[in-house]
Amino acid sequence: MREDGRVSFWPAPHIEVPVHATVTLPGSKSITNRALILAALADGPCTITGALRSRDTDLMIQALRALGTEITGDAETLEVTPGPLHSAAVDCGLAGTIMRFLPPAAALAAGDVAFFGDEQARHRPLTTILDALRTLGLDVDGDALPFVVHGTGALRGGTVTIDASGSSQFVSGLLLSAARFDEGITVHHSGGVLPSMPHIEMTVEMLRRADVRVQTPADARGAQTWTVQPGPIRAVDWEIEPDLSNATPFLAAAAVTGGEVSVPMWPRGTTQPGDVIREILVRMGAEARIFDGVLTVRGPQSLAGIDIDLHDVGELTPTVAALAALADSPSVLRGIAHLRGHETDRLAALSAEINRLGGQVTETADGLEITPAPLRGGQWHSYADHRMATAGAILGLRVPGVQIEDIGTTAKTLPTFVALWEQMLAPALSGEGVAR
Repeated sequence: MREDGRVSFWPAPHIEVPVHATVTLPGSKSITNRALILAALADGPCTITGALRSRDTDLMIQALRALGTEITGDAETLEVTPGPLHSAAVDCGLAGTIMRFLPPAAALAAGDVAFFGDEQARHRPLTTILDALRTLGLDVDGDALPFVVHGTGALRGGTVTIDASGSSQFVSGLLLSAARFDEGITVHHSGGVLPSMPHIEMTVEMLRRADVRVQTPADARGAQTWTVQPGPIRAVDWEIEPDLSNATPFLAAAAVTGGEVSVPMWPRGTTQPGDVIREILVRMGAEARIFDGVLTVRGPQSLAGIDIDLHDVGELTPTVAALAALADSPSVLRGIAHLRGHETDRLAALSAEINRLGGQVTETADGLEITPAPLRGGQWHSYADHRMATAGAILGLRVPGVQIEDIGTTAKTLPTFVALWEQMLAPALSGEGVAR
């Protein structure tokens, strides 16, 4: 969106030669915002290095400062000193990790905490987490943004049963602050299959690193109950991994152009769902290998379609849908009905925008069926959704004339997206392989 309020469109670069580049990505949003919450509730100061600085993480920093946490430091290294939490106004923007992670922490504030956010955020589901907090003894006004948490400096905690089939963030949000509740918490999930289990596993792993006692069934992926014992949250110096989900459009660029893209500092072991992109790209015909901490993807002459359940890694859907639209055989993306409650209804948005360019996409009850078809240039609407914008950029590499609405929405998790995208294409810019 331009400063004068008019919609802006970014001409996505179109390339007719293979991409060859190394792209260094900033830190993970999911890990950064979890680390910030844990640091603010810890028993002493800590340092966060490699922190992502984006709209979502900057809003989390601003919110925690408003609540009474001291956060200083340069762009990617933050010094966090906990302090007594007090009344504040919290701008959630469009960030699920704020509107679902911070209300349980705000229950520990001595005073009212008012939450508000973007217009689109008013449609994101919040009743599950707010009703859970009411069950645990918190007084909350409202069931969606804007709402007010009436903090009293403490929360009883206890046992709560929720249906978290709409978002794993409901579980993570309750677990992150629970050690500070008088009775801790036991969360039972009753409902449909839990989406994005790797994100819950990420939360549990980080809690345990902070010496929080968390009990889960031995098979974490089958977990339906989590218990956090009350006690201190140990101050931990956090080192943030690169954001693997933000890496996926760049790796996709190698896949769709038959080129080669490398991403340094790729972790050997991680709870980030973005790591699954390696398996997906290989199944679609690309090569993916890790050597000395660098992931390199080499694209095939043509991409094969894929039939895949993305339930645990739904955030990869926009990238995979763009790949599927450029493949040489049909694809079926399943298990992702919960994406209708993300920044936008991602299933409807992907279907509408790929079809606008001449594609053949059909929505199903829980996903998308994509039949490759010749695509043409045109406007690609982002719906204020960062991953919709990057999906359009992937298509633009192969389809001339794609105009992406509000590419600035990528600042939600990757403010440098355009610069990194153009840097990736810079070697080809010296020849005649790139056009606007």
